[in-house]
Amino acid sequence: MRITLIHGQNHKGSTYHIGKILAEQFANSDIQEFFLPKDLEYFCLGCYKCIESDEACPFYKEKSRIMQAVEGADLLIFTTPTYCMRASAPMKAFIDLTFTYWMAHKPRECMFSKKAVVISTAAGTGMKSAIKDITNTLFYWGVPYIKEYGIAVQAMSWEQVSQEKKEKINADMVKLAGAIQKANIHVGIKTKFMFNIMRMMQIKGWGSGESEKEYWEKNGWLDKRRPWK
Repeated sequence: MRITLIHGQNHKGSTYHIGKILAEQFANSDIQEFFLPKDLEYFCLGCYKCIESDEACPFYKEKSRIMQAVEGADLLIFTTPTYCMRASAPMKAFIDLTFTYWMAHKPRECMFSKKAVVISTAAGTGMKSAIKDITNTLFYWGVPYIKEYGIAVQAMSWEQVSQEKKEKINADMVKLAGAIQKANIHVGIKTKFMFNIMRMMQIKGWGSGESEKEYWEKNGWLDKRRPWK
């Protein structure tokens, strides 16, 4: 299995360790990791150059390195600590810089056959809203299988997390990995409905430009072809 981990922080805290525990459940896997903001330290400028061409993004070199790993992965694992009840700012910056992957613009066919997990921790609360920031993005990327894991660790570092809680986390990750391995990928009605709404927008010329419509036409999606089997 090819696994790509994207961490919403540079430091190796509780969320990072949980993501690693999960990834290590899949024996003999090819694992690639990226840390934000170390591996992508920019904010979207809102220049819309990426609408015409991905390569036109001022930060294409750094972004493409991550997205090539994302596109090539079977399993995506996103980890983010909960900062002020939401995902980290570097994770949000990453989401902004990849908005052309959304179904409203130029979705990638490979996304409709992937599995993903979003992990977040907090000392107390806020994991649900932090996770939602990322699962929302994954849905609009077209990812059909998304699992969530949030846990309050009552600690400011992995070293401070109680042994009892670490044992629970380990057991949870073993169980989650088993579920992922057994799961069959199926694109659901909600994803198909949203894709078809975006398809109609492109047909009517309500997209962000001719380059988007040409992209959809090239993929055959304005006719009968779809990005899922």
